Amino acid sequence: MFDSLSERLEGAFKTLKGESKITEINIATSIKEIRRALVAADVNYKIAKEFTDKVKEKALGQENVLKAVKPGELMVKIVMDELVDLMGGQAAGINIKGEPAVVLIAGLQGSGKTTFSGKLAHFLSTKRKKKPLLVACDVYRPAAIDQLTVLAKQVGAGIYTEPENKNPVEIALKGIGHAQSNGYDVVIVDTAGRLSVDEQMMTEIANVKEAILPNETLFVVDSMTGQDAVNTAKAFNERINYDGVVLTKLDGDTRGGAALSVKYTVGKPIKFVSMGEKMDTLDIFYPERMAQRILGMGDIVSFVERAQEQFDDEEAKRLEKKIKKNKFDFNDFLGQIGQLRKMGDLKSLMNMIPGMSKMTKDLNIDNSAFNKVESIIQSMTPQERGNPELLNLSRKKRIALGCGQNLDEINRFIKQFDQMRKMMHKMTKMPGMGGMAGPGATMKRGFRKRR
Repeated sequence: MFDSLSERLEGAFKTLKGESKITEINIATSIKEIRRALVAADVNYKIAKEFTDKVKEKALGQENVLKAVKPGELMVKIVMDELVDLMGGQAAGINIKGEPAVVLIAGLQGSGKTTFSGKLAHFLSTKRKKKPLLVACDVYRPAAIDQLTVLAKQVGAGIYTEPENKNPVEIALKGIGHAQSNGYDVVIVDTAGRLSVDEQMMTEIANVKEAILPNETLFVVDSMTGQDAVNTAKAFNERINYDGVVLTKLDGDTRGGAALSVKYTVGKPIKFVSMGEKMDTLDIFYPERMAQRILGMGDIVSFVERAQEQFDDEEAKRLEKKIKKNKFDFNDFLGQIGQLRKMGDLKSLMNMIPGMSKMTKDLNIDNSAFNKVESIIQSMTPQERGNPELLNLSRKKRIALGCGQNLDEINRFIKQFDQMRKMMHKMTKMPGMGGMAGPGATMKRGFRKRR
């Protein structure tokens, strides 16, 4: 996401290369390129102009203050701070106080409201230890009730539906009553969307909100629609005065306009960002982390948080002991790959690591990258998986036949595994390094350059 914006901004900073200090003359081109980058990312020109005016003012204000800092580095820091401020400054929490707490979901058809409702239920149950109930109030789209029912089952949440009832206010109120009677502490009300903003839609969602008095009203927008998403968000806010915005489909060809503009335009914080269809791909929106991603700095904090969710502490300690003794084997590696897959989309994960976005932009990286490795390991006997040193020529030939690879591929993988194992063994002797070195050290082997 934001690849084009990141590339353009990087080009803007390069215009200051070789300069010894910032002056009004030498930053003119850089400022102009930053403004063009924002407009190309579908940011409103007025916002882009105001943003770059602030950047210019701050840069010139520090002209004689930070003499030890290179102009390009100073400009990156200033742009970083301004991006964070533009997107809201601080992460905004979700209000789930109440007995039960009620969360109302609104948005256009196709924005990802129903999928987000399922993801929010999963987020609240796994990370906030809540017992959520999903209430299906989309009485127009035929598959909406079925979709929400499937998602509820998938994430282990409760579901309340009235397929024959076409009154969303009644359904929502009865759903809340059902939650109170059955011990649910959060109610998520999924409402109908439309293909465009219209009076009927606005009246209906306003009536639902007035009737159920939600603790939190969230407006879901498709981030790929850019400035149109911001305009729609503004129209909805003027009518229902929601509490926060959710940006969906950030894994698509996102230019960035919605993420950069919505807080400025609407005055409401972005609370969540959503990527992909999997139920665990919902994240709290952190302006600073998003700014880091836009500037190609990665997001190592989010990466570590995802890793901590998937990697068991006891398992990590067990692996660290094996690595220290240089006993890390193919069973351990296979387990680490499985855990890594659960962390989410592989390319998105790589882009969270500082510096990796440049390395991966021309690479076709997906979650099938480890398929070849897994097939090789699964073609080994249990004894071979636990004892890599047993792999002689005869065994390698049998493994090659079993997984459909040639002998050269098998030898290459075993050599790389051995190098990785030795490197991990050395790393455990360094301060702060532990057993989680495993999967990251071998990520690259599945990458394939686009032709």
